[in-house]
Amino acid sequence: MTLTTLIAAAGAVADTTKKTEIADKLASLSQMSGEELIQMSIRGILSVGSRILIALVLLFVGRWIIKHLRKGLNRMLTNRKVEASLRSFLMSLTNITLTLFLIIVIIGILGIDTTSFIAVFASAGLAVGMALSGTLQNFAGGVMILIFKPFKVGDYIEAQGQSGTVKEIQLFNTVINTADNKTILIPNGGLSTGIINNYSKENSRRVDWTFGIGYGDDYDKAKATIAQLLESDGRIFKEPAYFIALTSLGDSSVNIVVRAWTASSDYWGVFFDMNEKVYKRFAEVGLNIPYPQMDVHLYRQEEK
Repeated sequence: MTLTTLIAAAGAVADTTKKTEIADKLASLSQMSGEELIQMSIRGILSVGSRILIALVLLFVGRWIIKHLRKGLNRMLTNRKVEASLRSFLMSLTNITLTLFLIIVIIGILGIDTTSFIAVFASAGLAVGMALSGTLQNFAGGVMILIFKPFKVGDYIEAQGQSGTVKEIQLFNTVINTADNKTILIPNGGLSTGIINNYSKENSRRVDWTFGIGYGDDYDKAKATIAQLLESDGRIFKEPAYFIALTSLGDSSVNIVVRAWTASSDYWGVFFDMNEKVYKRFAEVGLNIPYPQMDVHLYRQEEK
């Protein structure tokens, strides 16, 4: 016997049993007198009425309990200084979950089979989850960012091919402002799983330069000039100490690498100011900043 046959047989047995129960009830009703039928109806109405009354009382009491639970949760999250976005999400999730549980309990008290409702809720959740898989991924990414805090509002980050200052961390997107004041929304799904370069995470950063002098120029003078400029800039840290070295002999220049530490907030100011100072100071002390050149030699071919 196949599985299909067994299922069909089980269904037929169940239908027969239900039909038998209904027939027995109808037979018992037909044997009752009118007074007995009225009394049974009154008992049924009272039973239904009591269930409705209990359900209404439970509804008001349940809503009161949920309201105070939400207030307590909000107070606890506020005292622990949880992010506002995460706090709002947790509050909404708690409210929806407790409300659904209360509805199922009330339906059960009214005598309605809750199994079908639970199955409908589960099916609806599965369908919505499949339809909104990308959105739910961004939502989960937003929660991860709010919990683990790889960056915060005000940090300058580089991620997903974009860079800028974090303006707002939403549940589905992170809003950043670029240096030229463009607003960019980055989905949290890729942001939470990708590489994030947070330039504001540390209080200090290293600034790197490469300066070139011409062949034949005095390297020691160039090194001393750069060191003097670094020493005179109060934004550059004494510890860790700056570093100056000859890094390469290029096609047109002798290249000097310079590395110094400064506060993260002063990074670009130090970088641009030092470029300007070196350019002006080298000219004052007789050091040349070379540029690529090409020598062309012309030869005259004598006629025979």
